[in-house]
Amino acid sequence: MWRAVASNGLSLLIVGLFLLGGLIMWGQGQYRGPGPLSEAICVQVERGSNMGRVSQTLEADGAITSARIFRMGADYSEKSDQLKAGSFLVAPGASMETIVDQITRGGASTCGTEIVYRIGVTRVLAEVRELDPATNRFVEMAQYNPAEEEAPDLYVEKKAEIGTRFRIALAEGVTSWQVVESLKAMDVLEGEVEAVPAEGRLAPDSYEVQAGDNRADIVSRMEAAQTERIAQAWQNRQEGLPLESPEEMLILASIIEKETSVAEEREQVASVFVNRLNRGMRLQTDPTVIYGITQGQGTLGRGLRRSELRGETPWNTYVISGLPPTPIANPGLASLEAAVNPDETDYVFFVADGTGGHAFAETLAEHNRNVARWRQIEAERANSD
Repeated sequence: MWRAVASNGLSLLIVGLFLLGGLIMWGQGQYRGPGPLSEAICVQVERGSNMGRVSQTLEADGAITSARIFRMGADYSEKSDQLKAGSFLVAPGASMETIVDQITRGGASTCGTEIVYRIGVTRVLAEVRELDPATNRFVEMAQYNPAEEEAPDLYVEKKAEIGTRFRIALAEGVTSWQVVESLKAMDVLEGEVEAVPAEGRLAPDSYEVQAGDNRADIVSRMEAAQTERIAQAWQNRQEGLPLESPEEMLILASIIEKETSVAEEREQVASVFVNRLNRGMRLQTDPTVIYGITQGQGTLGRGLRRSELRGETPWNTYVISGLPPTPIANPGLASLEAAVNPDETDYVFFVADGTGGHAFAETLAEHNRNVARWRQIEAERANSD
């Protein structure tokens, strides 16, 4: 009897340790992973404040998901008693770890004015934003496309002011050529980028820069960040995937990035492509065809022609088997993670569903019905215009 009790107790202890280990890993992921902020905010740390008070403010402002995890992380890194008074600009997606580092290393930053250069898939925008003291949020005051338009007076004035902060916000799904061309248009930067970086090797993220920074140095920062993300995602991959290398993961992640903008369905889209690869089916994805036409230099600006779907390029996955030879864009961390941790489904088809997402199918018959519904939606929209 006592042997059985001891055995059960040991089993419970092992289960408890396993659950504790899982909880610790989850907490580390929350602490080090991207934060919930979609827009930058200014965090004020008053003299005499403490980490508990600051963590509650950050949680209330939507900068972190858990004040408790934030405090535990600060304690674990032995920074709880190193809090510095001042104002700190917290960038979109900043992790708890990053914020703890900001508010404990000193050198408080001015939050009054910032100029954000947004590099998107279709254009680059320079936004002049100023802090609204009532909400502690930034309000857009002016914007323009530096690649095509003359700078407005407010931009020129704020760019020259002492204390203005500069930030580059690189969107998921842009190509390396688009990044380099956008950097060329930013008059706050200096220097040249000698060659366009390899596709997929720049990390979509927010980068604080200084007036006079070298463009090549900024590209190097983007490359270093993406290299770290690639290594992390590959290390945490599922077993049995039809991917032989981190480069193949990067290629698949870039396709996922271009196929969906809905965060909740990335893993489903990934499952479709993984299932197709496992079954020896061609990927048949339009963004790869487009990349074969544009080589990542701008957007196509129109629908694909039937002849282009049949055109033989190394990237046309309607023609080639398996993955294309290179990525087709720079994927974000979420798409990298989805590529190596897809949902377990039997889906091998998907098509737009009219809501911004996709309808998934396991069989061709089901897929054909989804396509018919989508064409009906397209027709109704065309008639209403």
